[in-house]
Amino acid sequence: YWILGRLVQVLTSRTHAVYKKWVPNTNFENGTNWDKGTVPCSSDRIQFLPQKEVSVYVETIHGIQEMNLPVDGEFILPQGAGFAASNGQNDDCGPGSEVTFKDTELLLWFDPAQWQAASSWDNLEKGPFLFSVHGESVPCPQDDVVFWADSSFRVDTTANQLSVPVKSVSVLGNRFSSSDDFAQYLSSHSGRLQFHGASKVHVGEPGCSDKMGCVCDNSANHDRICSAVKCAPTDCKKPLRAAGHCCDVCGAIVHLRCKVGFDLSTYQQRLHHLFLIQPSYQSVQLAMSRLSTLWPLRLLSQEVVAEIQVLILDGETGGESGRVAESLARDILRDVSSQGTRLGIEGADYQASSGGSSTEGTSSNAGAVAGGVVGVLLLVACLLLLAGSEIGELGGPLDHGFDNPMFDKPTLMPAEPELYVRETGGSIVMTNAGIHFVNPSYDETDFET
Repeated sequence: YWILGRLVQVLTSRTHAVYKKWVPNTNFENGTNWDKGTVPCSSDRIQFLPQKEVSVYVETIHGIQEMNLPVDGEFILPQGAGFAASNGQNDDCGPGSEVTFKDTELLLWFDPAQWQAASSWDNLEKGPFLFSVHGESVPCPQDDVVFWADSSFRVDTTANQLSVPVKSVSVLGNRFSSSDDFAQYLSSHSGRLQFHGASKVHVGEPGCSDKMGCVCDNSANHDRICSAVKCAPTDCKKPLRAAGHCCDVCGAIVHLRCKVGFDLSTYQQRLHHLFLIQPSYQSVQLAMSRLSTLWPLRLLSQEVVAEIQVLILDGETGGESGRVAESLARDILRDVSSQGTRLGIEGADYQASSGGSSTEGTSSNAGAVAGGVVGVLLLVACLLLLAGSEIGELGGPLDHGFDNPMFDKPTLMPAEPELYVRETGGSIVMTNAGIHFVNPSYDETDFET
């Protein structure tokens, strides 16, 4: 049973991606697209702004008395949909009025509020949705982007660079993963109406294959992302700002220093089984991000190290805001203290909005890192002096090689079946991108408070 569970886990972690779904649409039947807030009736006079380009999906047949069309636009009509002339005498419609289709030019690709993320295609429709920092709420280069098959849209893709890279884009039921095929679609009439702006979406980027997670590099457009975000006020002592996030928040931030062999998907499962299933933590939102920084000590020893940021928010308010998140952060550090070496975690620390911070339970705290850097530099200086001295006296090269048993690499991921058995409910998110995590008891996407 355990072997089967581990096999399912490995296969899932290698095949699941992160899907980003565009939420708004320009469908005719969507009442929010009309200035009156309702779909036009047969006695209404329909107006489209004449100088605005628009693509409109029509799901069914509509009776119309009068409709003024834009200079450039399209109706997408599936089988059984269309328009029929009406005399406006439908008693259910009343006397009728002028109804105007809203301007859709201001819907931006880099607005986090316009996207929802999920770990599977099925979850895109019903959830659970993934919580993440603002910079990772919009599509990352390794993500699959989805626009619903039965919908139309218009999105401004203007960026701070010429192209917006993603893994794939699905439009009207067609998935594009080839850059040439998608470029051809963008040049079509529908493509020009749906995607506009100074930058072009480019597909064909590789997915994430690193089990330590991949960096979601939207840093070049961080200012665009944050300009679309409205931050809520905070009521904690010392609000925090996580990397990639646009707003100060009340909660806790844990930083993990990980060496090669750390598996982010496995660690996500561990946090779920140890902590998030507890009733006291069921209001917690947790987002994990791999950062692009490396620690100085590891740069000197030429060993690649990943820094993982864990943003923890809770549903508390007032004086209790962030307290539950801080409690979870302390639990994570205690777990690192006892099991970090076996999990591939060299050290951890946290900050909390209560003003508290700690290096409790770390195997290499900040002082140790700083001391290690100084020690290495002193050792290098001594070796250089010794080398100069020995070369001068002996006149020959020195042998700098030696074996250090301190750098043996034990197994980083021991078998712990009680922690890693896959649940059948699908509440655990396993994705090699490693930038999101979902608490099965909390799937809200509003994380600005």
